[in-house]
Amino acid sequence: MATGRFLVFEGLDGSGKTTQMTRIQNRLTSIGIDVITTCEPTDGPVGALIRDMLEGRIFSDPRTIAALFAADRTDHLVKPETGVQDLVKKGRVVLCDRYYFSSYAYHARDMDLEWIITLNSLNTQIIRPDLTLFIDVAPETCLARIRAGRHRLDMYEKIDILKQVRHNYFTAFDRLKDTEKVVTVDGNASEDAVEQSIWQHLQPFVKFRIESDMR
Repeated sequence: MATGRFLVFEGLDGSGKTTQMTRIQNRLTSIGIDVITTCEPTDGPVGALIRDMLEGRIFSDPRTIAALFAADRTDHLVKPETGVQDLVKKGRVVLCDRYYFSSYAYHARDMDLEWIITLNSLNTQIIRPDLTLFIDVAPETCLARIRAGRHRLDMYEKIDILKQVRHNYFTAFDRLKDTEKVVTVDGNASEDAVEQSIWQHLQPFVKFRIESDMR
């Protein structure tokens, strides 16, 4: 029976994680792997509310935003047929742009990290990633990329915030090193080099699928 995988791409805004996820999707598809891509916040009603808050159209307390992210994440996981949990059980490889480490990193600016971990504990019980890939890029580089590509920044896209978020990511990785499989990839290299580095880390997790589909 085919074995599904749940692989998460993390990084600061502007780190190139979405570009790299698309590249890996194309690479897996080219060798016959059945791949689904998704992201958080989702396109559902809770995700739409979160986006309005992040872009400043609706004001909300940081605790409310953190709770909404956790709720949107649960819905993302457990929707019948299209939820991440069901897709992985059916043998699909799911690539996700952000998961609960994003909450740990971004929301820990305003709240205690342990509180955020507890808030997301239901989601960790539903499904943990087989692998989390953190694409590490200097905050200054990320902000320059964001400004070059967009006219409007969201509430987290400021240099002091990005620096703190990067620090929080590594704090969370260390805190959860015994329960989570995380690898850090240098995202300052060329897109091709970053893709190759990700592919090398990812291969052991899809090896069974690759071998099965090539028989």
